[in-house]
Amino acid sequence: MSRRGKTSYADTLIIAIISVVALSCLVPFLYIIALSFSSNNAIISQKVSLWPVEFTLETYRTILSDMDMIYSLGFTIVLTTIFTLSCMFFTICAAYPLTKKRLKGRSFILTIMIFTMYFSGGIIPDYILVKNLGLMNSIWSLILPGAMSVFYLIILKTFFSSLPESLEESASIDGCSDLGILARIVLPLSMPAIATLSLFYAVDRWNGFQDALFYITDKNLYPIQLKLYQIITESQQLDNQQQGEGSFGVTIVPEALKAASVVFATVPILVVYPKLQKYFVDGLMLGAIKG
Repeated sequence: MSRRGKTSYADTLIIAIISVVALSCLVPFLYIIALSFSSNNAIISQKVSLWPVEFTLETYRTILSDMDMIYSLGFTIVLTTIFTLSCMFFTICAAYPLTKKRLKGRSFILTIMIFTMYFSGGIIPDYILVKNLGLMNSIWSLILPGAMSVFYLIILKTFFSSLPESLEESASIDGCSDLGILARIVLPLSMPAIATLSLFYAVDRWNGFQDALFYITDKNLYPIQLKLYQIITESQQLDNQQQGEGSFGVTIVPEALKAASVVFATVPILVVYPKLQKYFVDGLMLGAIKG
C-alpha cells in the first residue's frame, strides 16, 4: 500500500513538473495569439494578457493583403519540401553503406563525418564558398550547405543497424541487390525514423533565416522567416518613430503586426507536426537501441 502511495506521489510530482514546463512553453504563444487578435487601444493600454481584448481581424487582413508575404509563404513551402527530400536522400545514401561491415574504411569515413560536427570553417568561409560557387541569390544556397546533418545520419545509421540482418541475407540469397534491399526492405521498415528525421529537417529549414540573410538579396527568394524578420525590424523602427511623435493615430500597432506575423509563420509547421507525431517517439527510441 505504501509502495503504491509512493508511486502515486512520484507520478503526481512528475505530472506537475511536466505541466509547469508545458505551460511555460504555451503561455508565451497564447500571449502572442491574443495580441494578434486584439485592438490597437487594448494593446497600447496593455490590457492584453492571454485572451484577446476587443477582438479584431484587422491585423490579419493587413498581412494577407501583402502579396509578398503570401509569396514568401508559398516559396518557403516549396523550399522546405525540396530541402527535406534532398536531405533525406543524402542522409539515407550515407547512412546505409556505413552499416555494412564489408565497406572498407567505414570507421575512418564516420570519424571524418563526426569531426565536422564539432569543428567547422565558420560563417565567413561558408559565405566565401557559396559566393565562389556562384550560388548567391539562388535557392540552392539555402539547400546545399545544410544538405545533410551528421547527427541525424548517426541516428539513421543506428536505426538501420538495429534491423535484423537475416532479412537482408534472405533477400540477398534470392538475388536482390543492395539497392533493392534498401528500397524494398530497409526503407519500409524504417518509416518511423525517416518520418522523425524528415520533421527535424523540415523544422530546421522552416525556422532558418540566417543563411537567407547572408546569401539572398532577391525579394522573390525571401523565405517566410526572413520576411518576418524584416517586418519585425520595420515595426520596431515604426514603433520608435511613434514614441518620438507621441501619436496613437496609426492603422495598426507594431506589436500587433509582429504577433500576427509570428502566428502566420508558425501555424503551417504546427499543422504538419501532429500528422507525424505518431512516428516521433518510435523513431527516436528505435534509433537508440544499438550503439
